[in-house]
Amino acid sequence: MKGTVGELGEFGLIRELTSRLTMTPAVRIGPGDDAAVVTAPDRRVVASTDILLEGRHFRRDWSTAYDVGRKAAAQNLADIAAMGAVPTAILLGLVVPAELPAAWPAELMDGLRDECQVAGAAVVGGDVVRGDTVMVSITALGDLRNHEPVTRAGAQPGDVVAVTGWLGWSAAGYAVLSRGFRSPRAFVEAHRRPEPPYHAGPAAAGLGATAMTDVSDGLIADLGHIAEASKVRIDVASGKVDIPSQMNDIGQAVGVDPLQWVLTGGEDHAIVATFPSDVKLPARWKVIGEVLHPSALPRVTVDGAPWTHKGGWDHFGEAGGGGIEG
Repeated sequence: MKGTVGELGEFGLIRELTSRLTMTPAVRIGPGDDAAVVTAPDRRVVASTDILLEGRHFRRDWSTAYDVGRKAAAQNLADIAAMGAVPTAILLGLVVPAELPAAWPAELMDGLRDECQVAGAAVVGGDVVRGDTVMVSITALGDLRNHEPVTRAGAQPGDVVAVTGWLGWSAAGYAVLSRGFRSPRAFVEAHRRPEPPYHAGPAAAGLGATAMTDVSDGLIADLGHIAEASKVRIDVASGKVDIPSQMNDIGQAVGVDPLQWVLTGGEDHAIVATFPSDVKLPARWKVIGEVLHPSALPRVTVDGAPWTHKGGWDHFGEAGGGGIEG
């Protein structure tokens, strides 16, 4: 596409964006009306929303518009899956400057569409507004398919803690990018385009998961959310978490213990859950810890002791080891 967003105009931009979309059987009415209509066979709708702000969550010199679209969809659809639900649809709120090349939001929409297809969902509508900087707001919807939602509040002492997906890859990729490099490519791409294990969320609900969340703020921080909601303590066994050899190499090159990325790096959107100890877990799940009775120790410990290193992400605090751009 040639020209800018301003030259294309609001309605021209909307026509261009919606022309790139594909629908799923769950969508009864898609973009183009006052609102979309999406089926909800379970009669309960799981909903989540998130915002990506340029310079805070992404940089256009690091990530293409397509990358940002994939990432924006992934982090919201992962929240749906982490409740044990099946993603069905997303809605887009987009703020863009008038001078932005028109190709940028078009490529963003391609990324949103393609990530939705991975999860079995569709982009069903949204809004576009002129602003001083790029902001992408996503609302995601999902269906529970007759399962009860798996919240953060159900973990019980004696449960095991298991994870599926990558941990620390996005943070390692961020470390590479922040030093001006673009390889190892697998870690850089993990930061630009996370790959949540969407199907694992509903599958975990079927296996009897007692609590669950996606790893967006860092493993320790997100397990802390489960521990606090469930009023338990969680201990992570550091020897049970996977640290690939290339991540070790990156750590040596930049002077960081890769265990810090694994335990506190966010934005991988792996799924971590607690299960009764007698549940037979599929091979994709790796047991990395246990749920204990609360004690004087912090809610989450590593090898029985407090984790004293910085890490995790708090939008109103100081960025630690997370994979946040900017």
